[in-house]
Amino acid sequence: MPLPSANDAVWRPHVTVACVVSDGARYLMVEEEVNGRLAYNQPAGHLEDRERLVDAAVRETLEETGWTVEPTHLIGVHQWRSTEHGEGVVRFSFAARPVGHDPARPLDTGIRRALWLDRAGIAALGERLRSPLVLASIDAWLAGARFPLDALHAWPPGAAP
Repeated sequence: MPLPSANDAVWRPHVTVACVVSDGARYLMVEEEVNGRLAYNQPAGHLEDRERLVDAAVRETLEETGWTVEPTHLIGVHQWRSTEHGEGVVRFSFAARPVGHDPARPLDTGIRRALWLDRAGIAALGERLRSPLVLASIDAWLAGARFPLDALHAWPPGAAP
């Protein structure tokens, strides 16, 4: 197979993180405006350059909900082709516990509000879920998917990549 030239496009998936934040049987969700429609998602977003995956999950949760969280486990890594933009997504889903809330903190652009819903309420949103990964992550958590956070590594250890 020939090596790609400088003119060849290189495929790169979107790397995203999401947090399943549970408080008993309720889960932290965001209501957001996406392409002119309201959608529901876990706190989630893109990994930034030189950012550790766990740090991205904590940052996105704070920016989208005003909640400070402590990640406890990696739930899983999901590969998906977005129906929203048609591109590949690799999503790292984390479990986290709520630590504190700043109700005065402004939320990211497009985020209407943060809310707590139980699994049945989330499932009832149907097509209004931003992606099938929302419910899949909760169901994986409920089924016992819990990988240690130290399964993820940045090099050098302790430093942002």
